[in-house]
Amino acid sequence: MKIVIAGGTGFVGKALTKHFLTQKHYVYILTRNADKAARDPKLKYVEWMQENSQPEEHVEGADVFINLAGVSLNSGRWTDERKKAIVESRLSSTQEILRIMAALPEKPSLYVNASAVGYYGTSTTETFTEASPSMGTDFLAETVKKWENEALKAMELNIRTVLTRFGVILGKDGGALPSTALPYKLFAGGTVGSGEQWMSWVHLQDVVKIIDYCIHTEQIEGPVNVTAPNPVQMKEFGKTIGKVLNRPHWMPVPSFGLQLLMGEMSMIILKGQRVLPEKLIQQNYIFTYTVLEDALRDLL
Repeated sequence: MKIVIAGGTGFVGKALTKHFLTQKHYVYILTRNADKAARDPKLKYVEWMQENSQPEEHVEGADVFINLAGVSLNSGRWTDERKKAIVESRLSSTQEILRIMAALPEKPSLYVNASAVGYYGTSTTETFTEASPSMGTDFLAETVKKWENEALKAMELNIRTVLTRFGVILGKDGGALPSTALPYKLFAGGTVGSGEQWMSWVHLQDVVKIIDYCIHTEQIEGPVNVTAPNPVQMKEFGKTIGKVLNRPHWMPVPSFGLQLLMGEMSMIILKGQRVLPEKLIQQNYIFTYTVLEDALRDLL
């Protein structure tokens, strides 16, 4: 199988690339810096989003396109300029992938576009599934809606399209866990904000498996909640980190402090949503990690 990944050098992209290469697939990474030396003969770097670059000439016969590209939400304080970059990077990468796929004489069978559970908005009382409408009007929710609306245009090319709505991805070398666990390692961990906000988490290993499962399960299309089936509230998340690391959970982090430090970006930590992976459960996907403590013991 020939798989094209945009954002293949990021946190999730690296894990996916490693998995697909292990499965003996060919992987093509769309990148602005295509001069990198591939460590595997089945791995190719293809220049894109540069003047005169024509990636479609290098990815003919691709079976799957996966789009993970976009400016990180955690890349800095959300100034107007930063928010514009976050939105435009996602829209422009999606539009370019649509252009590439449209230019191919033989269309891929699947397009997977990264998305986020931020689509639903925030709530401490509601539970969201793929069937839930968006009740969010905040920056994250509006960004996701614009991103998904663009991605769904792939269906006009008769390409099966999956919108992977990622929860909080837990991994050893990236994502939210290293920075969250650090205070506990320094004996200074505690409840962040009210502690009532929900965290819909997922282990990186399941993220990779779920995307692979979507590739091989033709019935899956549209939005897919990539979250473990047992979300927790932030206070439980902190207590579980403390338990796994054998550290105290005692020093609270007040909401106003984070808001002063991070501005609007603090909503990523101070607000959340309880999201369930109903579609994956219906399609009989078997999670490797369903219990937070098990996931953290593997990672920490």
